[in-house]
Amino acid sequence: MQKEIIVIIGGPGTGKTTIIDGLIANGYCCYPEISREVTLEAKKQGIEQLFLEKPLLFSELLLEGRKKQFHNACKEPHEVVFIDRGIPDVLAYMHYIGDSYPATFDIACREHTYSKIFILPPWEEIYISDHERYENFEQAKLICNHLTETYQSYGYELIEVPKDTLDNRILFILDEISK
Repeated sequence: MQKEIIVIIGGPGTGKTTIIDGLIANGYCCYPEISREVTLEAKKQGIEQLFLEKPLLFSELLLEGRKKQFHNACKEPHEVVFIDRGIPDVLAYMHYIGDSYPATFDIACREHTYSKIFILPPWEEIYISDHERYENFEQAKLICNHLTETYQSYGYELIEVPKDTLDNRILFILDEISK
């Protein structure tokens, strides 16, 4: 069987981290979202909101981190690796804020391809803002639209995960990858 590198995407507050944590608890190999790590590192250096203050730098750091995750996932002994957000997320967020980016961003999306993409739709009932998640629910819906457009522009067919219990969402994903 060929290695499957599966990405879970969605706007902020749709349950991605909760699903990744649930998959880890079920013994699956998963890579966490790295934007909080990048944001916290910037805060240590005195930059309160790196994405807002220096979006291109933030995006370059994310792009490098996500490329590293992809390469590490390729080396995993596991047949299936789940990743919380993929490389095209970086471009989707740049589209969302209306910023341009170098051609290397597009090249990275074309050179690193994933097996399947699961998208979690905006879900107001579970949406919560926090110190790293500054977007409101309306913004989260716009981000989801940008994610959808960006991934589809790279030829991905998105599999929408139903709004349901954590266990049922995980079962849905596992059932889809076994097809």
